[in-house]
Order: sequence, then structure tokens, then C-alpha cells
Amino acid sequence: MTNYARRERALLADLMLSTGPEAPTLCEGWTTRDLAAHLVVRERRPDASAGMMIKPLAGYGERIRLSRAALPYEQLVDQVRNPPSWGLMTNPVVDPLANTLEFFIHHEDVRRAAPGWQPRALTPGFEASLWRTVKLISRASLRRLGIAAEITPTGLAPALTGDNPQVSVRGDAGELAVFFFGRQRAARVTVEGDPAVAERLRTAKLGV
Repeated sequence: MTNYARRERALLADLMLSTGPEAPTLCEGWTTRDLAAHLVVRERRPDASAGMMIKPLAGYGERIRLSRAALPYEQLVDQVRNPPSWGLMTNPVVDPLANTLEFFIHHEDVRRAAPGWQPRALTPGFEASLWRTVKLISRASLRRLGIAAEITPTGLAPALTGDNPQVSVRGDAGELAVFFFGRQRAARVTVEGDPAVAERLRTAKLGV
């Protein structure tokens, strides 16, 4: 079985080295150096990464991230490429579940911040793997927003939230991943239906 998380990790590390530490990303205010530091802290400092979910710890987590960002860039990227073998989020059991979508999104954060980017052609297996997670995230986000929608990935079974969809969202699974992970402006999807609801969805804070 293909380990898509491992593959996206390697591709992202290669891209970070080729773009350099000051390249922009889709993460507002972050360069590639900042993004690399975030990924390293997420996997190596669970005490600091908790600040992403628990607001009182956010300042502590940011201080740890900034200390990692001060490392030589090549060393920082090497830590992205080579995570702890038995870390909380990087052990062989958890890695595919925790990191496939994470590294796909951050790979696209770097790719799509550069001019002239184009969507990648993903394998059917990778599309299906992404869709399994995106389906859960999108449903949770739509329920939180009170939006009923039909989400249809190209070539895969659609998902419904609510009995009477107000909008339909269509696109390749990778594009839906980018959209429902809060990068709506960078995602090539089609949103149709109630204009006000569609606009609300395009501008909402999505993701986890």
C-alpha cells in the first residue's frame, strides 16, 4: 500500500529546499521557514503544538515555533523530511491517518503561493484517500455553519449534509481538500445554488 503521507512529506521537503526559506505560502504571514517550523513543532513538541487547539497555550507554542524557525534552514527542512520514527503523530500506525491530508495541504500551500501553479494530476488511490478524510471535515464544517450541501468529488460517491441541499460543491478530491481546509480562493471547485449561501461558504473559516 502506498504511504501517501510519506510521499507528500518528501515532495514538500524537496520543494522547500528549491524555493528557499523566504518563499511565500498560503498560510497568511508565513514563509516556507515558518511553515517548516510549524511542522517540526507539531511532530516533535506536542506540548507546544497543543497551542494550536488551546488558546491559553498559543503564546507558548508560538515561542517554541519561533525558536525552531531560527535553526539553519537546511537543518529545519531535514527535520521535516525525517520525523521521529515512533512519535505520537509519526508512528507507522498513526502516520497515514494524521499526516496524509496535513502534508498534502501544506505541499499545496507552497505550490499555490507561486505564480503559474497548476493542479497536480493525482492517482485514483490518492484521491480516494484524501476524500475519506475530507468528507468528514467538510461535513463537520458545514454542520457548524448550518449549511446543507451536496459535495461531489470527481469520480467518487458524493456526500450530503442535510436533506435539502442549499448549494452543491464539485471538484476533484484534491481541490475539495484545499477548499474545505480553508484555502477556498486557491481551490478550483464549482459552488452552485443559493447565491448568499454560496458566498458565505466561499468566505467562511473552514478546516480544523
